[in-house]
Amino acid sequence: MSKKLAHSFHIPVMGLGFTIDTPVKVAHLGISSVISIMDDHLVEEMREVHAKAHAKEFIPILKTEADYRAKRIQAYLNLVNEIVNEKIEAMRQQSWEEGSDLSRYFDLLPESSPLKQAYLSWLLTKEESLENYLRESIIPGSIDVNIMSKVNKTNYNQEGEALEKEYADALSALRGYAMSNLKSSVIFSAGYNPLLYSYIEQFDDFFPNQQGELKKQIILKVSDFRSALTQGKLLAKKGLWISEFRIESGLNCGGHAFATDGLLLGPILEEFKRSREEMKQELFEMCQKVMTEKGGINYAELPEMRITVQGGIGTSEENEFLLEHYQTQGTGWGSPFLLVPEATNVDEATLTALASAEESDYYMSHASPLGVPFNNFRKSSSEKQRLERIEKGRPGSPCNLEYLSTNTEFTEKPICTASRQYQHAKIKELEAQNLPKNEFQKLFDKITEKACLCTGLGTSVLKNHGIKPKHHLHSIAICPGPNLAYFSGIYSLKEMVDHIYGRINILNTQNRPNLFVKELGLYVDYLKNEVAESMENMNVKQERYLKTFKQNLLAGVEYYKALPFPNWNDMLPDLKQMESRIEALIIPSLERNMA
Repeated sequence: MSKKLAHSFHIPVMGLGFTIDTPVKVAHLGISSVISIMDDHLVEEMREVHAKAHAKEFIPILKTEADYRAKRIQAYLNLVNEIVNEKIEAMRQQSWEEGSDLSRYFDLLPESSPLKQAYLSWLLTKEESLENYLRESIIPGSIDVNIMSKVNKTNYNQEGEALEKEYADALSALRGYAMSNLKSSVIFSAGYNPLLYSYIEQFDDFFPNQQGELKKQIILKVSDFRSALTQGKLLAKKGLWISEFRIESGLNCGGHAFATDGLLLGPILEEFKRSREEMKQELFEMCQKVMTEKGGINYAELPEMRITVQGGIGTSEENEFLLEHYQTQGTGWGSPFLLVPEATNVDEATLTALASAEESDYYMSHASPLGVPFNNFRKSSSEKQRLERIEKGRPGSPCNLEYLSTNTEFTEKPICTASRQYQHAKIKELEAQNLPKNEFQKLFDKITEKACLCTGLGTSVLKNHGIKPKHHLHSIAICPGPNLAYFSGIYSLKEMVDHIYGRINILNTQNRPNLFVKELGLYVDYLKNEVAESMENMNVKQERYLKTFKQNLLAGVEYYKALPFPNWNDMLPDLKQMESRIEALIIPSLERNMA
């Protein structure tokens, strides 16, 4: 049941639209990527685009149809799968001329790939049997999908009546994927949703078939081992197998940042390396027991459980170290691919801004209505529009998609904290308090920092395909990780892949810290801000959290000091500096304050 892949890296999900058709662009070249299926409106628009581009019939799925959201997602995924398979078959018939997709497929492979070695051998011998073997060995990259588990808004019918739970956003997205003909994986991110996890049991493709194999696999995006084991057990108790744990840096990543309690990426990976086999065996036994009790088909053999890592990787040395030292089965390269038009969808203006951006242009914000820290870009048109609306005395955004509508402070039906409706009511409430000017401004800024992500993270792909955004909402939000500050330019797919495998170096001249040191610095800044915000309202729970956070950071520094990382001597001064910063942070003590 091993998952056969051509490359050791994948392109993670980015926003709602930046990777929505990335498989159409790169899957036939063996590169795996992830589609967001949360916005069915965007999915439907992209289905029309690609159906017409590939001379396929397009019949719209209207909002008046029953279960339209799941049907749209199913139809789009089936179309993407069909296009990729057609490209693969066409490639097998191509000549080997330079620039053909057939030649590109093998040129992009890492030197360590046996298939690449066979290709290099064939270039010398032109042996017919070897050529046939190469053509037959072509496999597409995996067409995976992402569901943010907790983005599960209740939906309503045309009469305004709430629909059953099966029609909520996350569940209907899962249903659309489950009904599709893809043989791939669904990635669950952004935490645990018991309703969603229970719903998976409804679909046979997530259980072994007659051959004991899985048609559809589950990937959990996690930030630490404890979370992985806990969620793994919850699903194993239903007979569901986790085919991959995708470990993402808590802060050194794009999009939403789910900080750990000071646990750093290196120590987290070390725990997975040390305990993965024990976890795998435990989960397997649980799954087999449940399947036996259910009278279902057991797994034919111990299934593969991949461990992959993503967030902040920037050099081939780092990539190789994560694969070799921690024995991971793959790495995720996200934000750098925003600079590769052959792979992702970034409009020309935003692409130019990213290519010339400086380190200070990337920052951790509180822009997300989910209340989770969000990596933001100061030069985005969305950020510019947000500030202009405040200046005009009309903060907040029109809310048309409502995916992040969770607040019921002022309404019975949930609304979004980035919406004009919510911010108007919240500011009116704030004004009634007659606070001092400085205190008022601080709270005002906190309210108005929330930005519309539902529209902003999908508009770029529409512009690139010549589609006029609905409701005249043209601004674009983008959420790169801080690692993008060290890439300056617009790159071809070959250049980026060659950089990943160490064949070239495309980093800019800025002094780039090692990925572990960079993440550590982000966590030190995060702890500093947490301490500052807790000074006035400290409680026992908060004090314990901050002290644990600090202890975990110091333990992480000690771990890194003993790490056999390439260029270790370059890391040591940075580690010592970080250690001094951590030790200098004073956690307020309740006992001392009471005394």
